Amino acid sequence: MHPVRTLASLSVLALATALAGTEAASAAPTEAATAVRWTAAWSASPQRPSVNFTPNWSGQGFADHTVRQSARLSLGGVAVRIRLTNTYSPTPLTVTGATVARSAGGAAVRHGSLRRLTVGGASTFTIPTGAELASDPVPLPIRALDSVTVTLYYAAPTGPATYHAQAMTASYRATGDHTADQRATAFTESTSSWYHLAGIDVLGTTCRRDGVALFGDSLTDGYGSTPGADNRYPDELAERLAATAHPRAVLNQGISGNRMTVDSAWLGDKATARFHRDVLNQPGVGTVIMLAGINDIGMSEARQPLAAPYTEVSTAEIIAGHRDLISQAHAKGLRIIGGTMPPMKGSRYYTPLTEAKRDEVNTWIRNSGVYDAVIDFDRALAWSTDTEQLDPAYDSGDHLHPNDTGYRAMADAVNVTDLD
Repeated sequence: MHPVRTLASLSVLALATALAGTEAASAAPTEAATAVRWTAAWSASPQRPSVNFTPNWSGQGFADHTVRQSARLSLGGVAVRIRLTNTYSPTPLTVTGATVARSAGGAAVRHGSLRRLTVGGASTFTIPTGAELASDPVPLPIRALDSVTVTLYYAAPTGPATYHAQAMTASYRATGDHTADQRATAFTESTSSWYHLAGIDVLGTTCRRDGVALFGDSLTDGYGSTPGADNRYPDELAERLAATAHPRAVLNQGISGNRMTVDSAWLGDKATARFHRDVLNQPGVGTVIMLAGINDIGMSEARQPLAAPYTEVSTAEIIAGHRDLISQAHAKGLRIIGGTMPPMKGSRYYTPLTEAKRDEVNTWIRNSGVYDAVIDFDRALAWSTDTEQLDPAYDSGDHLHPNDTGYRAMADAVNVTDLD
């Protein structure tokens, strides 16, 4: 895979200086203005074009289409840059035009906030096969928990599109070039996936590498939360941190259905393979929270088309995956926190064998001492009447994924002092 390519027409220091005295000055302490740096404030893990749990446009891609998609940022700054990905697409990707703006809800953007995106000063740019590319910096003062809208126009056919399947929010499509539209009128189609959008970075004035990457499967991705409400567990943690004296970036690097040890055309590269790209390469990250393994266990028993290839995974293999990720994180100087797998009794994954595996891996996470800290999601979400089952107050209905209240309980289970 090619590295991220950043072509900035203005140095970050010059940009910060140019913005001094504007409304951006309130987004970060002025006394740190000489210590500007990029920090990832939002991200999504890319996946291969495929069918998935819900209909999407990744297989056919786009031709004379404008795609408008929004994301809520966990951290504010004085400017933004957009990272686009062509990681899994078979041909180079040409973006004919692109804009960024503050969201006004749905496919509308806030009046006066629309900014043209460029790469190396050019409005039209091409992303090589297998590569990520970052836009030039754009002056757009943002506060923590603001939503940003990115609009991309593809004049020529793109072919299959790299995407993130479970956005848990709507993305919109229109025919023709509508990158400059502020209203939502032209955007008559929608799906619940993100396309070619890998990350949004903010330019701030912090010297600390204190961002938190939450890495895992659908329990991190937010399946079961209310679509469009930003109630995934990473969102809830971002809200907790934004309300403190020490706000920091929180990144959601979950992929629904993802496994620790098994690659899947539909459910993403295995965790041990994608960890470097999705966590270690994120600017500003200092801590990782790991929550993975439930799909390795459940899909060994509850076989389904999306789970192909069918692979029996042992607890020893799952634990070896955890050790691999811990080693990767520590080699890069990152702190890594292990999360226990929540209860699953009553779900399609539950059998006496899968429960024994879950208990064995959770016991290892709690007691091995190899993680820098542990978050016991299992005990935080368990029903007092039957600890192998999600508390009904936290259950989305499938007995595996939390609802909004459950995801809030997961965020509350994080000891903030463990993040440093």
